[in-house]
Amino acid sequence: MELRLGGGSRRSSFHSTLNSLREVLWFEQAIGGHDTLRAARHRAQEYLLERRLLYSLGTGERVGGWIANVDYPFRWPYTALRALDYLREATVHDDVAPDPRAGEAVTLVRSARGEDGRWLQGTRYKGQVWFEVDVPVGEPSPWLTFYATRVLDWWDNAQPSATRSARA
Repeated sequence: MELRLGGGSRRSSFHSTLNSLREVLWFEQAIGGHDTLRAARHRAQEYLLERRLLYSLGTGERVGGWIANVDYPFRWPYTALRALDYLREATVHDDVAPDPRAGEAVTLVRSARGEDGRWLQGTRYKGQVWFEVDVPVGEPSPWLTFYATRVLDWWDNAQPSATRSARA
């Protein structure tokens, strides 16, 4: 049986791929996982890394304007920051160095940092909110600053020679 997604595609979206990866990694961390599941996670990571976390494999264009969004709390949409945060957690779990193909995504996240070293709250997603957990749009976000700084520290400290070109 062949899986067909909307429009006849045989591939999932960046959004669903990242969300699935996050949950599979969580399962591995909590339960230990197994070789078949780990191999599936690595194949899905490769799907994103082949596209340098940002681009369509077919056209070479960015997959969407949403890729550069910087917003918290994280929800279902794929962003470069969410992808890098996942990749950071996965490489720590797997005890491997960051993949250099993530360098452009690192540059994108780094370029969103304000002059004061913080990241500003971006989009607010539609939907019910029980209580606010971060600052309004346009204000410096402590959560985004935490996540982005953690990603940049991981990248800059894990593989200095391969990440120099992604530093700005």
